[in-house]
Amino acid sequence: MIQRRKTRQIYVGTVAVGGDAPISIQSMTSVPTVDIRAVSHQIRRLEEVGCDIVRLGIPDEASAHAIAEIKKHTRLPLVADIHFDYRLALLCIQHGIDGLRLNPGNIRQKEHVAAVVKACKERHIPIRIGVNAGSLDRNRYPHPTPEALVDSALTHVQILEELDFFDIKVSLKSSDVPTMVEAYRLFATKRDYPLHLGVTEAGPLNQALIKSGIGIGSLLLEGIGDTVRVSITGDNLEDEVEAARIILRSLGLRREGIEIVSCPTCARKEFDVARTVELFQQKTRHIRQYLRVAIMGCVVNGPGEALEADLGIAIGKSAAIVIENGQKTPLKIPHPTPQSITEVLVKEIEKRIQNNKGKL
Repeated sequence: MIQRRKTRQIYVGTVAVGGDAPISIQSMTSVPTVDIRAVSHQIRRLEEVGCDIVRLGIPDEASAHAIAEIKKHTRLPLVADIHFDYRLALLCIQHGIDGLRLNPGNIRQKEHVAAVVKACKERHIPIRIGVNAGSLDRNRYPHPTPEALVDSALTHVQILEELDFFDIKVSLKSSDVPTMVEAYRLFATKRDYPLHLGVTEAGPLNQALIKSGIGIGSLLLEGIGDTVRVSITGDNLEDEVEAARIILRSLGLRREGIEIVSCPTCARKEFDVARTVELFQQKTRHIRQYLRVAIMGCVVNGPGEALEADLGIAIGKSAAIVIENGQKTPLKIPHPTPQSITEVLVKEIEKRIQNNKGKL
């Protein structure tokens, strides 16, 4: 079992981060925040697939003012991403934001930082210090080394600490996985603030999944990390949440969602498993309860894997058998198709959820 690093606990809205709280999953909207309808739609999509915290870009006053209306359409905690302008932070706080992503060292006047901190204290709003390799001051840090990322983060942290503010979480992101991993490891020896893990600018889907799996997964295995975001280029935000959930589930840190056991493409397959899995994923990605489902397309490994799953199906050329909790059921599917297999599995899952009153 993974022994998690002990960190200070903060709250982003109603979501606990750090301490003994479950590791939370975050994402960020990709449309202008002033477009309240589009932002609210994206937040609903994220909520449906299990996102815990959503970040909004706040480049101007109109975006800050939009927060009040956006808050009416969601229960998820919202974090305002702000750079340089303390007045935007104050506006966001006024309109009910749950957290700030703000580097205080980027605000020139100390009294302005103090004003933001005072407002955050009054409303119990945490601040995330987010250091990215790409945005380091190259006059001070010629190269984005792990030590440079940590030193930059500590500079911002100290500003808040001097103002007696400790509701802090920290991220130290890089597009270079080894740099990112070493930076988090080093910071973990310096302070006990909760850490938000992520590989920034990770790229398109396949590359982002691999880089994030390696970087985030390596740190989580060491017990480092309290909240995560898998950054993927594009607008399919559900992929970010699903990827984070899979990483956490694979490490035994959160047991949520449908874990699919399915055979790879090989010469033994007697059925289009890939299409079946694709359809099944589309129909079940909104399910939050944990369930291990085996979809197997040959007689060699199929029955054995299905027996180890909560729900399994072993598919042959002319028929498929359904296995539940290690026992073959009378249910057989003659002349199976990807659609018919998906329909049966989804129906069985819904039946289990109903019978257990939502607790699998």
